[in-house]
Amino acid sequence: MYQINEFPSQGELETIAILKKTAMAHRALAEFKGICHSIPNQSILISTLAVQEAKDGSEVENIITTHDELFGSIVSPETMSIAAKEVQHYLEALIKGFDLVKENGILTCNHIITIQEVLEHNKAGFRRQIGTALINERTGETVYTPPQNHDEIVALMGQLERFINNSDDNIDPLIKMAVIHHRFESIHPFYDGNGRTGRIINVLYLVLSQLLDIPVLYLSRYIVRNKDKYYQLLQEVRNTSNWENWILYMLDGIEQTSKDSTNTVELIKKSMAKYKYIIRNEFPAIYSQDLINHLFKHPYTKIEFMEKELNKTRPTITKYLELLTERKLLRKIKKWKTNYYINIELFDILRNV
Repeated sequence: MYQINEFPSQGELETIAILKKTAMAHRALAEFKGICHSIPNQSILISTLAVQEAKDGSEVENIITTHDELFGSIVSPETMSIAAKEVQHYLEALIKGFDLVKENGILTCNHIITIQEVLEHNKAGFRRQIGTALINERTGETVYTPPQNHDEIVALMGQLERFINNSDDNIDPLIKMAVIHHRFESIHPFYDGNGRTGRIINVLYLVLSQLLDIPVLYLSRYIVRNKDKYYQLLQEVRNTSNWENWILYMLDGIEQTSKDSTNTVELIKKSMAKYKYIIRNEFPAIYSQDLINHLFKHPYTKIEFMEKELNKTRPTITKYLELLTERKLLRKIKKWKTNYYINIELFDILRNV
């Protein structure tokens, strides 16, 4: 019988199928971590892949936005839709959590509360009132009711905090991530934002376990594509206390997402090399590594962004952007009175992954 205050035994977590899948997931994740090091400026990946995670992490909750709307609103906040704002909050929460983990070397309940505050823009903290029960939409039956008492929620989250930060339990961190995610979603400690907070915790735990250096594995894409199975297996553990299928699902997500992300970084790397070759050979007067980094950090950019980052005058930056637009490396669009410049290849890579 499933008990929310009990963690599964090591024997339950180390079946032959789980151990085999764990090895495969580790190989794929290690390859992804390695190729991330080949990008000279890590902020490029945070500005692209972390945005992907924010977009897909919000899509699980039916918060839908397009790449064009999302990147466009970053350079033009006044045009930002409600959905794009929610995605931006997710990204801010992810980066805040990453900073907390890097600064402190642990992930605490207070950190998780801070992440949720940034995500939801409120300071409600852990629930003090009744939480939403999980209802079967077809039958109307209550399938699962999370803990309702505030003191119990605090106690369960304290227990989870100790589990997250205990590095001496001999549980493989990928398996442990799956258990952490299930436990957090079952406690459902907040009024709002539990799903998105839980998915942020996933990637932060991989950073905490030194399996990633930066929070750029967009695991939410896998969950979006396998959403029904995600909720089915969450509940299966509660119904049967059988952890194997749930853990295999999460391990498969890590493996597939790592492979997809490796391919994405390869494409970004090749595109950066192409742009670098063209600009250095055809426009040597404007070439710099800072320029290349900027173009791949900002799928959408504008004169003000580039002025600040390259420390050049407005006429100089305008010349740069017009030359690159004429060469069809950038595409210029005008919204209201402002010109925006899209990195054509980078935008296509991100849109098609």
